[in-house]
Amino acid sequence: MALAIFDLDETLIDGDCASLWSAQMARLGWVDGESFLRQDAELMALYAEGRLAMEDYMAFSLSPLVGRSVEEIAFVVEPFVEEMIEPLLYSDATRCLASHRAAGDRILVISASAHFLVSAIAARLGIAEVLAIDLEQRHGCYSGRTQGVLTYREGKVSRLLEWLQQHGESLDGAYFYSDSRNDLPLLQLVSQPRAVNPDPVLRRHAEQAGWPVLSWR
Repeated sequence: MALAIFDLDETLIDGDCASLWSAQMARLGWVDGESFLRQDAELMALYAEGRLAMEDYMAFSLSPLVGRSVEEIAFVVEPFVEEMIEPLLYSDATRCLASHRAAGDRILVISASAHFLVSAIAARLGIAEVLAIDLEQRHGCYSGRTQGVLTYREGKVSRLLEWLQQHGESLDGAYFYSDSRNDLPLLQLVSQPRAVNPDPVLRRHAEQAGWPVLSWR
């Protein structure tokens, strides 16, 4: 039995849940749709290039949630995941998850998106264990701030190492599936790295390192 770790966006799903959630907030009238989505696209382009300061993106993307209750967000997120995210799940990803379950592997999703999004999507896939960006709450409402180490780039490694210690787990034989150059620190840490629909930088690194490159649809 090994640990099977999965990135979420562009790995398990054909899209980025944070940007899709931004579009949902525009539909709900929580933001000025045109300008908010334009800024979201600009920031996500920096992410794709490995130049994004995640703190900046989170401050931007969480601003519409300030003062909204945890219950209100959960009420809106559930149908969003069902209607907008489920159709984007890669069938190859669900088969891979099933294979790891059949092998008795422990499955963990680790993502640089907000925990309320990642946990709701993971639950649809039958995955209970998640590491994602944690959000500060005040009196049952979101403050618009993050808390703790952000699960982004090297932050994924530090959060995972902490999780391993807490759960008495190890990385012996561990897998990690990701599409992004931003996940190279964690991909280089595990013994079974898998590049899924990789961006050009990750593809080049994977081919040089002899890592399996997977094309999921």
